[in-house]
Amino acid sequence: MKKFLTGNEAVARGAFESGVTFASAYPGTPSTEILENIAPYKKDIYAEWAPNEKVALEATIGASIAGARALAAMKHVGVNVAADPLFTYAYTGVNGGLVLISADDPGMHSSQNEQDNRLYAKFSKIAMIEPSDSQESKDFIRTALEISEEFDTPVLFRMTTRICHSKGIVEFGERQEVEMKKYEKNIPKYVAAPANARVLHVKVEHRLKELEEFSNRTELNKFEWNDKKIGIITSGVAYQYAKEVFGDKVSYFKLGFTFPLPMKKIKEFASQVETLYIIEELEPYIEEQVKAEGIDCIGKEVIPRVGELNPDIIAKAILGEERETIKFDELKLVSRPPTMCAGCPHRGFYYALSKKKNIMITGDIGCYTLGSAEPLSAMDTCICMGGSISTGHGAQVAFQKNGVDKRVVAVIGDSTFFHTGINSLMDIAYNKSNTVSVILDNRITGMTGHQENPGTGYTLQGEKAGMIDIPKLCESIGIPNVKTVNPLKLDEMNKALDEALASNEPSVIITRWPCVLKKFSQEDIEEFGNDKMLCEVIDEECKGCRICTKTGCPAVEFDIKDKKARINEHMCVGCEVCLQACPFDAIEKAGV
Repeated sequence: MKKFLTGNEAVARGAFESGVTFASAYPGTPSTEILENIAPYKKDIYAEWAPNEKVALEATIGASIAGARALAAMKHVGVNVAADPLFTYAYTGVNGGLVLISADDPGMHSSQNEQDNRLYAKFSKIAMIEPSDSQESKDFIRTALEISEEFDTPVLFRMTTRICHSKGIVEFGERQEVEMKKYEKNIPKYVAAPANARVLHVKVEHRLKELEEFSNRTELNKFEWNDKKIGIITSGVAYQYAKEVFGDKVSYFKLGFTFPLPMKKIKEFASQVETLYIIEELEPYIEEQVKAEGIDCIGKEVIPRVGELNPDIIAKAILGEERETIKFDELKLVSRPPTMCAGCPHRGFYYALSKKKNIMITGDIGCYTLGSAEPLSAMDTCICMGGSISTGHGAQVAFQKNGVDKRVVAVIGDSTFFHTGINSLMDIAYNKSNTVSVILDNRITGMTGHQENPGTGYTLQGEKAGMIDIPKLCESIGIPNVKTVNPLKLDEMNKALDEALASNEPSVIITRWPCVLKKFSQEDIEEFGNDKMLCEVIDEECKGCRICTKTGCPAVEFDIKDKKARINEHMCVGCEVCLQACPFDAIEKAGV
């Protein structure tokens, strides 16, 4: 059987066919769909959303030590969070095979940086595999698990956005039932105390030599001989781009196993071509190692080090060719920056917050990062997952210590709070910072496509689960002022903010209202209702002041000719933020 699959869907199928029985992840684009597509295999694979990537990898390590084949998946910045257990498990080695999928994001389509995680394999001293299409994404999972068990190493399975989300034809196979390896108590192997770790490090260095020998003989690294005037060493999606530009006019050394590099075969390939190019996205990972061996090659001298590659970029860089594209008048191109959806529960909060004076707003990773955009402009920083509260704490202490009269409001989402925000809030409670922390609880993990989390009451595989009570959690770690509000009621929101900003003690405000795109559960309907209403402009009452447009709602339009506001009935969900913002009572509620 053959199917048309994305790389992420193919990885899920590969996990099923390869005998994986445990999979854990934290959702993050471009990796999210891997676990979503493993979840339906619930008869054979236990799959879970973990609170963060560190926990996901640690749980996967536990399953591996127990003897099961196991997989963890995350986006590239998630590996930063998981690096602590990764580096130590690289020393101890595995029992059941373990694959860590790093989904990198060249071009930063949905990320705050474009780090190249191939460097993690070299840094942590583990094997690395890179697929270049959907079929390889499926097939290489089995290979990765076999390598993991043969060489006693975790394997970094490095993908990129284009591989994750592009589709290709994938031939299916049957599931390979893999018996769990026997668990045996082994303190010198799995207890990474200094005395044991010193011995393990020596073994790791020996393992790397064995892996390099394997790299030079595996079919994952293969020559494709054509004309030898030009030779190209490449891997991952860059291989596809190169093939599209050069076709069969040049020779290729396609790398699928990329750490350790097959230096013996690289030297053999280089010796047989006149001019050698290395085409890779982001860092000169392959290039630097090749040049260190004294091999003459061309790489980042012509290939950009910043951003995602494509065939046009490669053709221009190497051949000097400008590929023909559709011509258009760029002056007529209307800018369409991302914005919060019509009816987003975060809008009422941000609208109220934007009116407060003399405050610094520290933000976090999520839909609510869009609160930084005009016209709200209600976020000043966004560094990393869970960083808003601790960043806000540091800023507030610095202001107070140096006599600066300014308050700090830290903003974080519910899933992000569970991810790494709880520890930050502990810091505030323990050190008695009067930072105002606002947890935007929209009842789901919104930005990555509505994944369950510890606050929703359901697991990834649809089982009922315990639901974290955020107010009680905040109180239990020592926050004296905790208040829950409906963010769509501006008076309620304003009052909560004013009280928190007036306090000299730590305060937490929880805005609780579901994401406007969320499919309501029965529990949601019971708590929040399910009324369908719209807002309408009373034409004769509208003064054309445009205050309603300052809410940033895409459903609110302004007719320049008539100097009147309009509300798009196909977008409006009746959240009433514009109605409350209007100073002339020119907006009313109407049923659908």
